[in-house]
Amino acid sequence: MKVYLNGDYHDHDKAAVSVADRGFVFGDGVYEVTRVVDGRFFGEQGHLNRLREGLQGLKINMPEEEIEKIPQISRDLLKKNGHTKGEATVYLQVTRGAAFPRTHQFPDPPVKPTLFLSTGPFTAHKDLHESGVDAITVPDVRWSRCNLKTVNLLPNTLAKEQAHAAGVNSAVMIRDGVITESPNANIFCVKDGTLFTYPASNYILNGITRRTVIQIAMDAAIPLIEEPVRMDDLFELDELFFSGTTTDIQPVTEIDGRPIGSGKPGAVVRKIQEGYRELLYNG
Repeated sequence: MKVYLNGDYHDHDKAAVSVADRGFVFGDGVYEVTRVVDGRFFGEQGHLNRLREGLQGLKINMPEEEIEKIPQISRDLLKKNGHTKGEATVYLQVTRGAAFPRTHQFPDPPVKPTLFLSTGPFTAHKDLHESGVDAITVPDVRWSRCNLKTVNLLPNTLAKEQAHAAGVNSAVMIRDGVITESPNANIFCVKDGTLFTYPASNYILNGITRRTVIQIAMDAAIPLIEEPVRMDDLFELDELFFSGTTTDIQPVTEIDGRPIGSGKPGAVVRKIQEGYRELLYNG
């Protein structure tokens, strides 16, 4: 497999970044993952715009002309790796760059950001979309700038590993008594036919798939309210589902060993899944 790193294409096992790269020593960077179906990018501009927001939020100065090259780099890399047929993902990461000696403040003068891209084949979890998944609740101990898609994913990783150790698929994060996100997806709740989701703020990542779900709900005249759902109301819900670039629309049928609603995927998530599949595959 080929990867792209700082202006050149390399064999993936030969590409290397400096040990002084701030993404390595500080987690000082942002990333995006974009879904591709038969060479067609899904939500590409949304991902690029969110990349810009992340770079601005971290004060990483990447020239706009460099960002505008990313779509062509992505397509070239897909071709080099033979990923233009079927489903694939493009992983993109930008760090502040390499600077020595190691200091907490930004390098002065600034250094050139590190740009890395890779591609990989992708298989959707269609069986889980049909059956639903189980989860546990965990405290949301992430920092308060979750709206920035940074490479600082240790709390997410620990939550996902806790779920794995518990023998379930994922986790539902709880902050100050309300449902926020899963370790790698947004969350939607359903009560009496109305969708509820945590409002776009610094406490969640405003996912590209999340935005798509909101648009699908509007088009389908499904009522939607952007406000938190309390943990105390979790088991009064009729449905709950995850949304994400590689998660798609995934029903959650059991949490902490207790069923959500009927314990089976419900009518609202099925309607959202139908609309999402149409956009993703027939766009």
